[in-house]
Amino acid sequence: MTLRKDSVAVVTGAGSGIGRALAKRLADEGISGLALADVNREGLDETAAAIGGTAKVTTHIVDVSDSEAMQAFVDDVIREHGRVTHVINNAGVALGGTLREVTLDEIEWLMGVNFWGVVHGTKLFLPHLEKEQSAHIVNISSLFGLVAPPGQAAYCASKFAVRGFTEALRHELEGTNIVVSSVHPGGVRTNIANSARIAANTEHTADEIERRLKRMNRNLSTTKPDRAAEIIIKGIKKRSPRIIVGPDAQLLSWIQRLFPKRYLAIANAISRGKLKET
Repeated sequence: MTLRKDSVAVVTGAGSGIGRALAKRLADEGISGLALADVNREGLDETAAAIGGTAKVTTHIVDVSDSEAMQAFVDDVIREHGRVTHVINNAGVALGGTLREVTLDEIEWLMGVNFWGVVHGTKLFLPHLEKEQSAHIVNISSLFGLVAPPGQAAYCASKFAVRGFTEALRHELEGTNIVVSSVHPGGVRTNIANSARIAANTEHTADEIERRLKRMNRNLSTTKPDRAAEIIIKGIKKRSPRIIVGPDAQLLSWIQRLFPKRYLAIANAISRGKLKET
């Protein structure tokens, strides 16, 4: 399925980063409707103001981890737009810290947004997508839904869960009117590093945490949000079941497949320019 002029797309996490870039790119494609959701009103308004084209744009303040709020969002979208053809479950948060450092409450918060937000967006919009001649569900996982570095146990759990959920759903819906894609961005320059929570029980000082955030931002400089959105839209048009975003994600996904036991050591060696020493 390609994007049509009568398509109506839902994008969660549309207040910044990839979500904002996707909203703008979808409008440029000439679709008829956009329903944009985020918890950040200011960011959401900035996204709406930046959108050109002729699409009808509605904005919705929604906590994707709240099933009742998400059901109200679905109802609002159908009332405002009459239908939906594309659901892009993009909203996500980050949490830094080892398993010893993070609390159960922090893990539950992370899973609520990253995993349950995807489940809610998929499950609750599904009856409306099934009414369409053709439709598409796009769930944003991560490079960390393919590889698992230390210090990211909770985040990886959420993104591996999104990947598994999405792949199983794709097999369930094979041969139907609904295409299902999982998206795995690598380093993308968004606000997720700056807004990430650091484990409450961390032993790091404030200066160390600031240095960590700066290092995360440097590592996330490989792909700009506009380029990420371009790759995702191209994948949607091609009906790709798995969309890999960014050269770092492409490289690491191949390393993981070829060396499932040693991929992290090899990736670290490559990043240090010392591959010959491994």
